[in-house]
Amino acid sequence: MRKIILIGMILAGMTGFAQADVKKVVADIASAPAKLQTHIKTQIEDAKEYQKNSWAEAKLQLLRLKAKFIKN
Repeated sequence: MRKIILIGMILAGMTGFAQADVKKVVADIASAPAKLQTHIKTQIEDAKEYQKNSWAEAKLQLLRLKAKFIKN
């Protein structure tokens, strides 16, 4: 009998902690598309910047390589 009461008290205590704030959940779900769009835009800009720097470095490397073989 004591075990049943103890289990009941534990379950009753746990249900109080498991309740979610409905307004917060709805707000989080509603803001998810905007957050995803912002993340994708940021990643695209980062990739463009990386590619720009990478191509610039590749051009410099090619010029240095040409300079080793072609002396003017």
